[in-house]
Amino acid sequence: MKSDIAIAQSVTLKPITEIIKSLGIDKDDIEPYGNDKAKLSFDKMKSLSSKPLGKLILVTAINPTPAGEGKSTLSIGLADALNQLGKQTILALREPSLGPVMGIKGGAAGGGYAQVLPMEDINLHFTGDMHAITTANNALAALLDNHIQQGNELQIDQRRIVWKRSLDLNDRALRQVIVGLGGPINGMPREDGFDITVASEIMAILCLASDLMDLKKRLSNILVAYDVHRNPIYVRDLKVEGALTLLLKNALKPNLVQTIYGTPALVHGGPFANIAHGCNSVLATTTALRLADYTVTEAGFGADLGAEKFLDIKTPNLPKAPDAVVIVATIRALKMHGGLAKTNLTREDLAAVRSGFANLKRHVANIRQYGLPVVVAINQFETDTPAEIALLKDLCQKLGVPVALASVWANGADGGIDLAKLLLETLDKEPAAYQRLYQDQDSLEEKAHQIVTRIYGGSSVQFSNKAKHQLKQFAELGWDKLPLCMAKTQYSFSDNPDLLGAPEGFEITIRELVPKIGAGFIVALTGDVMTMPGLPKKPAALDMDVLEDGTALGLF
Repeated sequence: MKSDIAIAQSVTLKPITEIIKSLGIDKDDIEPYGNDKAKLSFDKMKSLSSKPLGKLILVTAINPTPAGEGKSTLSIGLADALNQLGKQTILALREPSLGPVMGIKGGAAGGGYAQVLPMEDINLHFTGDMHAITTANNALAALLDNHIQQGNELQIDQRRIVWKRSLDLNDRALRQVIVGLGGPINGMPREDGFDITVASEIMAILCLASDLMDLKKRLSNILVAYDVHRNPIYVRDLKVEGALTLLLKNALKPNLVQTIYGTPALVHGGPFANIAHGCNSVLATTTALRLADYTVTEAGFGADLGAEKFLDIKTPNLPKAPDAVVIVATIRALKMHGGLAKTNLTREDLAAVRSGFANLKRHVANIRQYGLPVVVAINQFETDTPAEIALLKDLCQKLGVPVALASVWANGADGGIDLAKLLLETLDKEPAAYQRLYQDQDSLEEKAHQIVTRIYGGSSVQFSNKAKHQLKQFAELGWDKLPLCMAKTQYSFSDNPDLLGAPEGFEITIRELVPKIGAGFIVALTGDVMTMPGLPKKPAALDMDVLEDGTALGLF
């Protein structure tokens, strides 16, 4: 079969003005970026506020493995299949980060015959949203340093500056740096560091803002430092929230593109799920719900990270909760969770499938805690044997969860028809009764306990001495009423990436709490999760090139 990029380049894209017709969007409602991309205007989004809401389908997955799960691919194929069945459907997905694209994980535009297009643009610079977020982030850092240089009216303690610079690339050398060297004219020397752009609070804010003024308000609430008396200093104290909002004005508008089959897609925002909340923008999801009868969206990594954060952090900012959740599983990944090495995944191993099923079983139980209907999608690979597929279906049926085989990577929309039909049946007969895992008034300790014991399967939460001090400080400042965003390895329910399957009885240690007051949550750092990843020994960038006519090569 052709590579993803070869398939993408073989498709003749429809003008974006044609794609939007099915959604009742006029060409005057969009701001075109060439012929095949556009941004939706604020006026159009505002005009949709009285329209009824469609059904919301959340796609999540088991804990990811190096074998791959294909969650984005499955989301795209499912939307295409629903449209093929005559159901007006739109996608609401995240934008890729250049870090994974140039590194090892890859992009976020799907794969095979289930892709959003133009995949080269989406995976690279797209409409410039990532650059705008990076610029706003670094503008704030520059303005903060300038305030100190120009007299430090706010008495900022430069030892207690918490705002970092950002870059949308994996660059471990920038995790810890010294700025301001070179004498008095170059600023005050101090320790600093870089986060990857998708871990920046500004990315999280952009994805949770409901409109331009809400964006400005959230930006004004960003904590940047503490003064010499240890009082918090916010962006509003620097009086630069207006400038930051101006830099992000166009980035806040959702991006309109299309799938191989012409399904409309709003691809907007891209926070990491192992560091931030891992969901596309509230504005894109809300707009999609008012434009179509069905919206298919996804949350990053496994359901213990992305789906938990979607349901506990993003959903309270949406006009409605999901109507159903699709959990993507692959036999290859389940065999790895069952103890099989990656080198042995091509051989049939029913025992490994049965053992690895414990991971999927826990994710199903977790979603059911939220009162939401669950459907399991088996993302089919050519190495899956009939016996392995039959076993997995049988295990799901014994669990009482609907299950369907999907082959959208190889067969596009046709490969998702059975899953789409099963989903529609589930929506008809099983209404959602969403309930949040915890309440805002719960303490941060209680929120952590609920997540660790009810979602991860752990026994308890331990806080480092630093985190214990922060718990007391945050309670005094009133920050303890914010949701908790767990920064944890994506590979395991625990904070140890090597504990696959469904481990039990473990402790989670929270080493540090990071206040994201503008975004509206507190990040809990566990394990060795870093906010600036590094590149692998053989980055994907080594396989990339471009021809004389501008044709991209090596993008997956």
